[in-house]
Amino acid sequence: MKKILITGSNGLLGQKLVYALKKWNDVETIATALGTNRLIDQQGYIYEPMNIVDQANVEAVIKKYQPDVIINTAAMTNVDACESKREECWALNVSAVEYMIDAIKKHSPQAHFIHLSTDFIFDGEKGSAYTEEDTPNPLSYYALSKWEAEKRVQNSGIKWAIGRTIIVFGIVDNMSRSNIVLWAKDALTKGQKINVVDDQFRSPTLAEDLAQGCILIADKGATGIYNLAGPDTFSILDLVYKVADFWKLDKSLVSPSKSNTLNQPAKRPPRTGLIIDKARKELGYAPHTFEQGLKILDEQLKAFS
Repeated sequence: MKKILITGSNGLLGQKLVYALKKWNDVETIATALGTNRLIDQQGYIYEPMNIVDQANVEAVIKKYQPDVIINTAAMTNVDACESKREECWALNVSAVEYMIDAIKKHSPQAHFIHLSTDFIFDGEKGSAYTEEDTPNPLSYYALSKWEAEKRVQNSGIKWAIGRTIIVFGIVDNMSRSNIVLWAKDALTKGQKINVVDDQFRSPTLAEDLAQGCILIADKGATGIYNLAGPDTFSILDLVYKVADFWKLDKSLVSPSKSNTLNQPAKRPPRTGLIIDKARKELGYAPHTFEQGLKILDEQLKAFS
C-alpha cells in the first residue's frame, strides 16, 4: 500500500487528486489543508489539518504518516496579491517548501516529493512555447517565489519531480472557487460587459488532466521537470470567445483590451505555453483539448445544478 499525502486538498487540483486516488486500491491517501475538510465526499481517505507555514505542524504530520509520495499543490497563486503581500507569498510558496523538504529528510527520506510550479517563471519573450530546459526569468514576485521554490526542490537531495502548468480550470465542491472559464461564463450569462486581454497567450489546463499528470509521475516514480499543461495555446481573448461559443453566450459583451490598460500590480509574461512532448512520451500524459475540457466541465455543472 503506497501512502500519498496531498497538500492543499481543499483547492481545485487537491480535490481532483483526492477523488482520483480514491479509485486506486493500492493507495492510502492523506489529504491535508488548512482548517476543515471542504470536500463533499469524505470517505475513502484520511483528512489531516495541516498549516504549511507552521514548521512544527508540517514536521509532525510528515512524521506521523511517513508518506511514500507528497504532492504539494498548496500555494499562494493570486499573482497581484503576491505583489503586495510579499511576506505571505514567500511563507506559502518558499518557506513552506523548505519545511516539507526538511521534514522529508528527517522522517520520510524515501518519499518522492512532487511539487507544482507555473509557466509564469518565464518572461514570455521567447515567442513560442517553453520546454523543460528553457531558462526562467520571473517578472513578478509570485513568479519569483515559484522559481525560488523550484530551485530549493532541485537542490534538496531528496527524490523530486516538478510539474509546471498553466491556467488550471475546473470546478470544486460547492462551487467555492472560480477560475477564468467559470468567471467568463458567469459574467456573460448575467449579461455583464467584460474586458479581456488579447496580448497574453496561454495553454488552459483541465484540472483532471493536471491531477492525472501528477498521479502518473507518482505511479512511475518519475523524477525531474515535466510540463503538464493543456495541448492548445491561444490568447486569453480567444479563450473567452471559445467559452462564449460553447455556451452560446453573447460575444459582443467582450471588449478586447491590452495588458497595459488593466493597471494590474504584477507584470505577466505576454506568451507562454508549455511543450508537453516529454510528459506525453515518458508518462503517457494525454490531456484533453480545450473544447473537450469544456464538455467535461459542462457535465459537472449539470450534475451540480
